[in-house]
Amino acid sequence: MKPIRSLAFVINAEKPGAVELARSLVDCARAKGIRLKQTTRFPLRRGYLRGCDACCVIGGDGTLLGVVREAAHEQVPIIGVNRGSLGFLTTFSPDEAKAGFEDLLMGTFSLDRRAMLECSVGGGPASLALNDVLIKDELSTGLVHLEVFADGELVTDYLCDGLIFSTATGSTAYNLSAGGPIIHPAANVIAMTPICPHTLTNRSIIFRDTVRLRVFNRTQGTRVLVGLDGQGNLKASMDEEIMISIAGMRLPLAQQRGYSHFAVVRTKLKWSGGAAERE
Repeated sequence: MKPIRSLAFVINAEKPGAVELARSLVDCARAKGIRLKQTTRFPLRRGYLRGCDACCVIGGDGTLLGVVREAAHEQVPIIGVNRGSLGFLTTFSPDEAKAGFEDLLMGTFSLDRRAMLECSVGGGPASLALNDVLIKDELSTGLVHLEVFADGELVTDYLCDGLIFSTATGSTAYNLSAGGPIIHPAANVIAMTPICPHTLTNRSIIFRDTVRLRVFNRTQGTRVLVGLDGQGNLKASMDEEIMISIAGMRLPLAQQRGYSHFAVVRTKLKWSGGAAERE
C-alpha cells in the first residue's frame, strides 16, 4: 500500500484507555507530518472521510461498524485498534498498534476487501451493512411471520423470533450466536439464519453472491424492525417488501501481513477440540 499522508481518527472515548492510546498514535502521526482529523462521534456523517488515505478506529467492533458506511462510500481503508472485548474487526491490539504504527503509516499492511449487504424497504433507498441485516418484531419479542424469496423463487416462510441475513464477515457475530455457520470472510455468500423458529427444522441457508432476496412481512397488524449492523433501523409494514443482496461496493479493511482469520477465531472464541488441553 502507498504511505498514508492524510489520516482520520475515530475514537470511542467511553472505552478504557482509548483516549490515551489515541493521543500516542496521533503524536506519532503528527511527528511524521501527516494531515490529521479526529472525532469521538460516530456513526460518521457522510463525507467525513473524503480525501483521507486511511481511518484509524480506536474502540470495539461496534465503533468500527459506525464507520463502515462512510469508509465504503469513500473507499478509505480502516485500521481497527481494539479497546473493546472480542475485536473480530478491530484486529490490531493496542500493543501491536503502538509498536507498528510507523510501519502502518508507511503502508505496511495488507488490505481485505470485505463484502457488504445492501438492504432497502418498500422500494426506498438502499442502506449498507457489513455484518448483518436483522428482521424482528418492532416492539417486542413476539413471533413474526416472514416469507422469503430468492431470485423470485419461494424459499419458505418462517414463524420465528426473527431472521438474520449475514455476510461472511458477520458470520461470527449474531449469526453465530443463533447457531449459524462460521464462514471465511473471503467467501462471497449470504447466510440466512432463523432465530428460534417455531419448527423442528432449524437450519441456516447459504445463498450465492448474486442472489436477490425478497422478504415479506406477513405478520398480522405488526410492523417489523429491519436493523443494519445494530446501527441503522428501517421499518416494514405488513406485506411490505424487504430487498437484500450483496452490495456493489466493498469495505477496505487493513490487516497485519500474515493475518489469519482462523487464528482470530481460535483466539477470540477459544475454539478448539480440546486436544491441546489434553496434551
